[in-house]
Amino acid sequence: MESYLLADVPEELSSLAVEGVHKPGSLTQASGAWIHSAGSFVLESGTYALNPHNEWVWLAVEKGKVLVTWDGNDLTLEAGSTCFLPAGDAACTLTTEEHARCLWIALEGPLSPMVVRKMGALLHMPLRQGALPSQIYLAEQIVQVIVRHSGTSDATYQLQHLMYGMIASHWGQPVAMDAMLSHEIAKVVDTLRASQYRENLSLADMAAISRMPMETFRKRFVAEVGMPPLSYVLHCKMERAKELLREQNCSVREVGCAVGMQDPYHFSKQFKHIVGISPSAFMKQAQMPNATLRGSMKK
Repeated sequence: MESYLLADVPEELSSLAVEGVHKPGSLTQASGAWIHSAGSFVLESGTYALNPHNEWVWLAVEKGKVLVTWDGNDLTLEAGSTCFLPAGDAACTLTTEEHARCLWIALEGPLSPMVVRKMGALLHMPLRQGALPSQIYLAEQIVQVIVRHSGTSDATYQLQHLMYGMIASHWGQPVAMDAMLSHEIAKVVDTLRASQYRENLSLADMAAISRMPMETFRKRFVAEVGMPPLSYVLHCKMERAKELLREQNCSVREVGCAVGMQDPYHFSKQFKHIVGISPSAFMKQAQMPNATLRGSMKK
């Protein structure tokens, strides 16, 4: 099997690797960013080389654990973790000691770097990120659609809609695991977004906003969003922090306060746990030139 992403697919795994190529319609191309290709694959124990690619590739681990070695730097992705592989010819391999399943989506178009940045990534190096369950769900839908309609523009608008859904979900907009969030849960999500995640709402606070008993709210939130409320809030706080560190020229202390974490040590610890590098290291990397740079991944 010849693959866009995998350099060599072992014969015994070829039936577990599917992918397709999207032919964008004229309106999709006019949008400036679209899905070039997408797929999924299963890896057994071993090391697998990736092909050089001209698009930024969103890689997600759905099951298992994968070590991404990119340009000599190691990045461990566990189930529910993602990263963007920069466009270019930097050497990249995936290593796993166990059964692992991955999803990937390649983005194309002059505005695709903007999409990558909007999804919290750096353009010149991979960075570990957490994915919301709704994003994994939408990515699965993208793979299914693109494989079914590979090489055609038959599903170009559907794919564009799904891509925008992934971006919206990343930024905490009301995107449910099935279609739309219920009014009660959407009201809580909108309240969190309106404060730009500065407030530290407790589970009881959020339940009160939804006007549901606390345990009922928790179960409904998990059912619709795919993760517990407090975990969702922490994810959104860190994405807001990355935006401030990258674009607002704020200090680490100021960013921590902006997302409701007054103690800079606590903020830095949480940020590094979720993002994989410290806030100061992220800020330094974000200020580096986006082209040709091969920065070292400082822990």
